[in-house]
Amino acid sequence: MRRMTYAEAGVDIDEENRSIAAMKGVLKCRRQGFGAPITEIGHYAGLIDMGEFALAMTTDGVGSKVLIANVLKKWNTVGIDCIAMNVNDLLAIGAEPLAFVDYLALEKVDPEMSAQIAVGLERGAEICNMSIVGGETASLPEIIRGFDLAGTAIGYVAKDRVVTGERISVGDAVIGIPSSGLHSNGYTLARRIIEESRYTYFDQMPDSDQTIGEVLLEPTRIYMEVLELIKRCDVHGLAHITGSGLLKLRRITPFGFEMTDPLEPQPIFGFLQELGNVEEAEMYRTFNMGMGMVAVVPEDDASAACRITGGKVVGRIVARGLKTGLLDL
Repeated sequence: MRRMTYAEAGVDIDEENRSIAAMKGVLKCRRQGFGAPITEIGHYAGLIDMGEFALAMTTDGVGSKVLIANVLKKWNTVGIDCIAMNVNDLLAIGAEPLAFVDYLALEKVDPEMSAQIAVGLERGAEICNMSIVGGETASLPEIIRGFDLAGTAIGYVAKDRVVTGERISVGDAVIGIPSSGLHSNGYTLARRIIEESRYTYFDQMPDSDQTIGEVLLEPTRIYMEVLELIKRCDVHGLAHITGSGLLKLRRITPFGFEMTDPLEPQPIFGFLQELGNVEEAEMYRTFNMGMGMVAVVPEDDASAACRITGGKVVGRIVARGLKTGLLDL
């Protein structure tokens, strides 16, 4: 049986990174004066100078998870995913969410589907005390097959409370905060594994009362407890673990991570790995593997951080490298 990979399924992370670098090489325009940018392109959220505060902005979508929603005709959770992917990026820089606008692109207008999508958007907004202040719906039959859902979130943070990762130092504790499942990344590979197997999305997930499709549609966790963590602990860094899995940790510091006690992934990860004959390293480079957010704090704050977030100490900051257990990434 061949070993399945994210790149073979159609998503090459290295090519994506080169594409992003090519765009960043062109995007040089910066506003001068009030409202000037504080951060360079590339962190989890962009920051704009608003005097005492910074305005934070993010944009993201649900991705190919929507294709599973179409198969099941269950669209009432993907709105949560859309908000979560944006809000978690705000939280990763220490910003509190304020408002959101959505973009729904449709092959064909379907009022029932749109209403279900709105149910998820409303629930996501409630979770993070955020207003949905507008959006856009576009009918694009020559471009879209089914639908695509994306959005933009804004938040705010006091400029002296921005969490960039610059204060991370060797010896800091790494707190892993559990995910609710796959969240909204790696679905190109996950779908390929299921669709080339003997299973369908309607089959029962082994040792579960849910179908495989229902497990894969579990909405992304929104990590609002991070705001309390920032208030009560000296947070040196935060990472939202999304596309490219644990490689996202390299975004916040040049130091290394040694994961000596990783969180145990939910059963869906092992199921996909075995079914697709996916190598361990490929799993950690593609999926969150049960850990959707990471906080880096001084050792003295580790116990409090675990209580606040429901996470645990999974490792320490080291001089270089990225290891999870015995696996080098």
